[in-house]
Amino acid sequence: MEISVILLIAGAIILLMIFLYFVPISLWITAQFSNVRVGLLELVFMRIRKVPPSLIVNSMINATKAGIAVTTSELETHFLAGGNVPTVIKALISADKANIPLSFKQATAIDLAGRNVFEAVTTSVNPKVINTPNVAAVAQDGIQLIAKARVTVRANIMQLVGGAGEETILARVGEGIVTSIGSSISHKAVLENPDMISKLVLQKGLDAGTAYEILSIDIADVDVGENIGAKLQIDQANADLKVAEAKAEERRAMAVAVEQEMKAKAQEARASVIAAEVEIPQAIAAAFRSGNLGIMDYYKMQNIQSDTDMRNSIANPNQGGPTRPTS
Repeated sequence: MEISVILLIAGAIILLMIFLYFVPISLWITAQFSNVRVGLLELVFMRIRKVPPSLIVNSMINATKAGIAVTTSELETHFLAGGNVPTVIKALISADKANIPLSFKQATAIDLAGRNVFEAVTTSVNPKVINTPNVAAVAQDGIQLIAKARVTVRANIMQLVGGAGEETILARVGEGIVTSIGSSISHKAVLENPDMISKLVLQKGLDAGTAYEILSIDIADVDVGENIGAKLQIDQANADLKVAEAKAEERRAMAVAVEQEMKAKAQEARASVIAAEVEIPQAIAAAFRSGNLGIMDYYKMQNIQSDTDMRNSIANPNQGGPTRPTS
């Protein structure tokens, strides 16, 4: 008997807990005392739709106390769409206190776009500073300058959805710095007046199409880098030297080729002469046999050849040569 009573009591407690889970009476009472008109069945339906009733009711209480007109249906819809309901309510309250026009529809669109709408409202009230990385540029005199800037921006609520972010701002500012320094005739002029960079960059309207409004661009530091002009001239001179060396090597190779060709032709000529000289004794023998050449004619020819060799040896004493016997 006692066991059945205990089971009955445990079952009653479990049923009561289930009832209180699906029917949050305490939350409904809190909403009523906070002038938030929400029905008890509506809270039950929220639980069935897997929407946390406490999240919706607490957000409604905050919005009602701040004078923000929203409905539980709008908050449920935004939650089911994957939005952050408390952040949206905080952003609406902050925007209302700062007199920034921001509707619930805009706030939810910004939140669903993946941006922190509360941070955007805070940035609209308190602008933030973005530090650019070191930007290297070369003036027209060939001297490199390395500049670093601080960009003060304010969130543009109307451009948060679809507008470019901080990366685009930094890229555009860097491009403007490079253009400004590159258009300077001398790097000394930039060092004397670094604010000229800020003025030229601000005139370009770099915040167009972005989620921010650029308030100011301040050059924090400008350092002198390398002499790029001199370095380029040295590189060009080295390149020209290599080209000249290549052309000289080409001409030398062509001269060697011509020399080898001439040597080959000379060797061919010598071979032809030697071949012709080999045929001379045969021609002399044939002349002897045919009677066209006598013995005295042959001796005269030998004497003439010997005289020619002697004259050549006298004219060129350093060159020795074979001597032919004279008759």
